[in-house]
Amino acid sequence: MNATENQHDLRIHGMTCAACQSHVQRALAAVPGVHSASVNLMAHTALVTSDPTVTELQLIEAVRLSGYTASPALAQTNAQTHTGSNRLGLRALLALVAGTFAMGLSMASSSSLTRWFLCVLSLAVMAFAAPEIYVAAWRAAQHRSTNMNTLVALGTIAAFVSSLAATIAPSALANRGISSGVYYEAVILILAFLLNGRWLEARARARATSALRGFAQLESAEARLLPPHSTDFSTAKETLLPLDAITPGDIIRILPGDRIPLDGAILQGRSSVDESMLTGEPLPVTRSVNDNVSGGTVNLDGVLILRATAVGSSSTLAQMQRLLEQAQSSRAPMQHLADRASATFVPTVLALALITFIVWCLYDSPARALSVAIAVLIIACPCAMGLAIPAAITVSIGAAAQHGLLIKGGESLERLSGIDTLALDKTGTLTEGRPRIAKFIPSPQAELDTTTLLAYAVAAERLSTHPLAQAVVEFAENHLKLPTPPPMEDFTIVPGVGLTARVSGHSLAIGNATLLNAEVPAELMAPANFGHATPLYLLYDGQPQAVFFAVDELRSTAAAAIAELQKLRVHPIMLTGDLAVSAAPIAREAHIDDVRADLLPADKLSLIQSLQSQGKKVGMAGDGINDAAALAQADAGLALAAGSDLAREAGDILLLHNDLRLIPSAIALARRTTHIMRQNLAWALLYNVIGLPIAAGVLFPHFHLLLSPVLASAAMALSSVSVLLNSLRLRRFPPV
Repeated sequence: MNATENQHDLRIHGMTCAACQSHVQRALAAVPGVHSASVNLMAHTALVTSDPTVTELQLIEAVRLSGYTASPALAQTNAQTHTGSNRLGLRALLALVAGTFAMGLSMASSSSLTRWFLCVLSLAVMAFAAPEIYVAAWRAAQHRSTNMNTLVALGTIAAFVSSLAATIAPSALANRGISSGVYYEAVILILAFLLNGRWLEARARARATSALRGFAQLESAEARLLPPHSTDFSTAKETLLPLDAITPGDIIRILPGDRIPLDGAILQGRSSVDESMLTGEPLPVTRSVNDNVSGGTVNLDGVLILRATAVGSSSTLAQMQRLLEQAQSSRAPMQHLADRASATFVPTVLALALITFIVWCLYDSPARALSVAIAVLIIACPCAMGLAIPAAITVSIGAAAQHGLLIKGGESLERLSGIDTLALDKTGTLTEGRPRIAKFIPSPQAELDTTTLLAYAVAAERLSTHPLAQAVVEFAENHLKLPTPPPMEDFTIVPGVGLTARVSGHSLAIGNATLLNAEVPAELMAPANFGHATPLYLLYDGQPQAVFFAVDELRSTAAAAIAELQKLRVHPIMLTGDLAVSAAPIAREAHIDDVRADLLPADKLSLIQSLQSQGKKVGMAGDGINDAAALAQADAGLALAAGSDLAREAGDILLLHNDLRLIPSAIALARRTTHIMRQNLAWALLYNVIGLPIAAGVLFPHFHLLLSPVLASAAMALSSVSVLLNSLRLRRFPPV
């Protein structure tokens, strides 16, 4: 979303199937000024991006005109959701009790009084236990559309009307050769099974979307504000204020046991902070002065004084929650097949029920024809088809988020599942990204003394965020008392190479051997025991003056991650801008045989494109600005969240902490998710392909088997629940 767009989160009421989802999505997309609309059938929410001129009221009105209702997403709390589920469960239980009683009573007696009692009982269940079915069907009819409620309403109303006719005038029907049997117990049990199915669906949906609600529950409501100009924060009087009254720059106090309410920088104090709810990392981390902390984490054992850096929608927690919502509302490519089938499903079933009724009327009694047609209407289940893909995506993305992986949507999952090659950046991805300068060698022909060279290097490298730049600054400041660094002019970052600047009228450059116009001078060659180090050359007026040798440690989880990738038959490739001699020791330690060294950012991009042209499905893991283009080009980009903003934006999957074993876990989860999606879709399609003909009576000529409307209702409810339960298996994460 860019700065000229607004984002609206709505809760949609009344959706029961994929047809409902499509109607709402089309209605929202048709509002002038709306750029995109994504409706989540699982969470009953809609995510809309639009021009700033589009208001929430316009969107709510568009939903209402389409036959459904909407409200702001924040208007319904978790407690209200829980209450609604309990009420649905109570109605489902009462309907089931009423249906069981009606079945027993109809078997025991067929008197006129019994029939009238069952008539009243079934009417009560229709009116008080399941009124939303008929209201939704009527609204759909008003808008010349159909959905799951249309099928159930037509089936139960047809059964009730025929039963009422048989109750009022049984003799008149008998004289015309029409059976005077009644279906009151079937009406009640159909609704009972439907309500129980929806209640089970609601419980399964709640479990499936628990990660999203969990993020929402991490938000604190209040903060302890301190006076901004206090000389002693430890004794300053605090004021407890609502979080929306806090602005960036305010000073707040965090007590032991408090949930940190916002993003901030520590001004005073030291404490252990539990960040597991955001990163999935189970062990607390120590945070002290100048460290940053994120809202939603828990301060464990010390008092912290923070300066607020981000609150509300700009906080890390809010951004993660928004990303998770967008991901769970996304549509996987596989979803398009289900959408096409759902678009014509209900009209097709209505036509099939009519044909079934006519055929059975020709070969049997109208009563038998009505029963079979009702079974056809009831057994059809577009719900399972609509839930097949989003259920798996929602559960998978939610489970991944709770373990430190943010996956940006269903399309990202599908693309990640297919990769067979993974390119990994070396510095900051495979290695710790905290290099240190192990040796500094000035050239004997240097024009400047060592102190001046280091002062110039610090002055330039302070303007860069690259890990190697920070290593140079730390080395220089720890080894010498430097003079005040001179001002830098014309400072420029050269991606994949280094930086250039002007100082006191002279040119200055620091970076890799690409800066050199000739071979590395012999006096600046690495000593024999420094072949694995990364050289950084300092040039003054184009002449090599000195070299820094930086070493970086392989991440402790890198070798295990590479081993898991190889088990998954994913070929790992190391990409680095370093020389091959510097990269080789790290590659050996990580057990990577394929190393591509001395690469500029454009070279990394070209390599990804070359592999793709060979038919490879390529993933890319990286953390820096140099990796952004390759991450965007790859079939699936995995970015370390601790890396640059540009890398995080380009990546499809974010690793919230630097455990590289999350990469094979993400690939395995993606493969498992696509497998579950295919299972769900196959089950939903197969269920209808087999169930509809059986309900229509194709087995009757040879086996004398007919499916009663009651059994059809139970089967219909089971189909949706089975898809959700199958998807919930994805909660067992990580899979490797």
